Amino acid sequence: MFTSKKGQAVPQVTFPVRRGDQWVNVTTDELFKGKTVIVFSLPGAFTPTCSSSHLPRYNELFPVFKDHGVDDILCVSVNDTFVMNAWKDDQEAENITFIPDGNGEFTHGMGMLVEKNDLGFGKRSWRYSMLVKDGIVDEMFIEPNEPGDPFKVSDADTMLKYIAPGFRLQESITVFSKPGCPFCAKAKQNLIDKGLQYEEVILGKDATTVTLRAITGRTTVPQVFIGGKHIGGSEELETYLA
Repeated sequence: MFTSKKGQAVPQVTFPVRRGDQWVNVTTDELFKGKTVIVFSLPGAFTPTCSSSHLPRYNELFPVFKDHGVDDILCVSVNDTFVMNAWKDDQEAENITFIPDGNGEFTHGMGMLVEKNDLGFGKRSWRYSMLVKDGIVDEMFIEPNEPGDPFKVSDADTMLKYIAPGFRLQESITVFSKPGCPFCAKAKQNLIDKGLQYEEVILGKDATTVTLRAITGRTTVPQVFIGGKHIGGSEELETYLA
């Protein structure tokens, strides 16, 4: 069984990190001292659950965590710095600080280093998350010791419920648009005026007109979805928001 390190200091480790053409040594103190930090650790960069769910949701919710006193979110994995940098670029996860625990020292110190020889991974991190205040673990969420790669408690939403139990998340909003469209600009401005965050899917870059027609039955933009519900175009969004 894995043991929580709640109330204990995080391991003292120096991480060699590649920034541009330079090697930089990043210490535990630099990452944690005087800060409130969320850490989530996972088996490997570019792996399915890590890329599709674990990382993107923390990246998405960073502004919410920041409003509730979190200074930084660290993603720790037993991978080298080149792999972690490539993964960050691939995921466009600018809100996350990627920590390459290539030697597994930090993960070992947390008691989370496991054998993944059956997958050809060697030693990797068990999946967990934690809230760290000034270098001391405030709370840990460790995935159950089950076969495979369980993902039940180390997710961003579980962490948010711990940090801000009464907070209600905004429903997810997606706007299908294309460059130069005045109605798209109007729809986006209406959302901004309401203080609502949204994701933009740009036709010709992120999707095609065929994709839009398959999803909405329409070929005009903008097309707006809120909480999984198709709202429609600019005028329909204005009516909905009113």
